[in-house]
Amino acid sequence: MQHRKIVVVLKGYPRLSETFIAQELLGLERAGFDLILVALRRPTDAKRHPVHDEIKAPVHYLPEYLHEEPLRVVRSLFAYLLRPGFWRALGSLATDIRRDFTRNRARRFGQALVLAAEWPEGASWLHAHFAHTPASVTRYASQLRGLPWSCSAHAKDIWTSADWDLAGKLSSARWTVTCTKAGFDRLKKLANGNSSVHLSYHGLDLDRFGGFGEARKQHDGSAPAEPVIVLSVGRAVEKKGYDTLLEALALLPGDLAWRFEHIGGGEELERFKALAQKLGLDGRVSWKGALAQEEVLEHYRCADIFALACRIAANGDRDGLPNVLVEAASQRLACVSTDISGVPELLSPDETGLLVPTEDPIALAQALERLIRDPVLRARLGDAAERRVRGNFDHMASIGQLKELFEREWQAAE
Repeated sequence: MQHRKIVVVLKGYPRLSETFIAQELLGLERAGFDLILVALRRPTDAKRHPVHDEIKAPVHYLPEYLHEEPLRVVRSLFAYLLRPGFWRALGSLATDIRRDFTRNRARRFGQALVLAAEWPEGASWLHAHFAHTPASVTRYASQLRGLPWSCSAHAKDIWTSADWDLAGKLSSARWTVTCTKAGFDRLKKLANGNSSVHLSYHGLDLDRFGGFGEARKQHDGSAPAEPVIVLSVGRAVEKKGYDTLLEALALLPGDLAWRFEHIGGGEELERFKALAQKLGLDGRVSWKGALAQEEVLEHYRCADIFALACRIAANGDRDGLPNVLVEAASQRLACVSTDISGVPELLSPDETGLLVPTEDPIALAQALERLIRDPVLRARLGDAAERRVRGNFDHMASIGQLKELFEREWQAAE
């Protein structure tokens, strides 16, 4: 079967924090799909992962703010003003604005107009990554062009979008995939039998995250010259719970030898650095900033414990199954995290990791102390976590599922 050309709409591209999207794009290309990437924002990260350089698809950028490229927007408006699809999409915009009267809605419609007017030659399908703003642009563009669309929903988009907004997109899309059982259950309920929702774990490119065969050191926190390394990778934002993690580290016994390393950027990084200083952790904490994937992999292999204190943010935002947990587990790294969203789908308590209640620095400190003092436990949990990842989280399973969904649609259209 000849694969059709797919326009993939992304919020921003490339992004260091979205390796799971990049590896999916590369997997689809290697499966024979012809992709064109359309981003609502230009990149802000100074670095790129190697996977970004392996993706061959061209990238087009829509106006991030309509007033920055007014001629492009006006030209697109006049190109579509008299077409039937314009009034169909405008009707959807009017319905949306009645329930969410914001400039953001008008901006997404304007971006969809530009996408429709500058349509890549030969493209016949739209696919959105994230069910919030990218799906809004994709839905309007599908109505403007009269073409089908599909969606990959993830975490923040599922938990911070209004029920009516998600339900409308689910009924409009041909199908939607999502990456955790928790997200799947929410979308399935909102779909109410009116649309197709599928559970599809992202998984890892296990060739890129090959097995780590070296024996880890048996440090137990008793020797100041041999501290146990606690690593965390993630953006410095509310839902990652870094204030809880820092508070937990501050509760550890004073005679315990450990160091904490953080990898990632984020708007709250300076606040967390100040908190670490306030808690008296300055000499034991290293802030590495955003790093490329191969550098992150090396840190997984040098660390002893991986910690992530996921939480539900005030606006409802939360992680699904953080890809960094899957990455860390693939390197036989003992993991401790919280019992929310999709995390328990990877970490079974005392089997493949340790789980603690969210927002509980005391419980997290107890779990960390247990792991720091017990290298045998760390090895057992790390080995079991790696087996689970390599048995259940190979990203090729997800690529195969997407390939089947696309091809089923195209077979039906022939």
